[in-house]
Amino acid sequence: MTHSHIDHLVITVPNLETGSQWIEQQLGVPMQPGGEHPLMGTHNLLLSLGPECYLEVIANSPTLPAPDHPRWFNMDNLTANSNPSLATWVARTTDIEQTAAQASENLGPINTMYRGDLDWHITIPSNGGLPLDGTAPALIQWKTTQLPAANLFDQGVRLEHLELCHPKHKQLTQLINSLAMLDPIQITPAPHPHLKAYLKVAGDIRCITSASA
Repeated sequence: MTHSHIDHLVITVPNLETGSQWIEQQLGVPMQPGGEHPLMGTHNLLLSLGPECYLEVIANSPTLPAPDHPRWFNMDNLTANSNPSLATWVARTTDIEQTAAQASENLGPINTMYRGDLDWHITIPSNGGLPLDGTAPALIQWKTTQLPAANLFDQGVRLEHLELCHPKHKQLTQLINSLAMLDPIQITPAPHPHLKAYLKVAGDIRCITSASA
């Protein structure tokens, strides 16, 4: 069985300026420039959560053409009035085909993506949606010798743990177990799906959540 790690958190926003301001309000630290995803018509900002994990703020790019297929992370449904939201998370594996096969849920076809000099494989549902309402991760396998998180400026922010809240908590537990996750994840029964990420900043614990939380 191939094991998995939390690779990054995905914050979807109507535009990067709004996302940057929201993160600074929540965590008190600035974002770092990211880049563009030509195949998805999106661009991002990044924040280190240590050498193996990071936070991504992602928005539809006003300068890239819209793709002829659904964007990832349900981003076709974003509007100018959408609130910043912890939409989903991404789990890293060294063998995405094996991990996808052992997963108890269908996380979507494996796609090849790139941004600048980075390239990777990632699962994306064909409709661009979020499996289990975003509480299930996308799977990623980086095709690099060093994890991208290691190249980010470290501002001392760390992910303490990730909480996944869903009425189908037993189904979600089965999925997380099937992915053989090695990082702390809490699964909580809840009447409506949402995520909570508990981040340690300068000795304090801050929580960022889904817009629906």
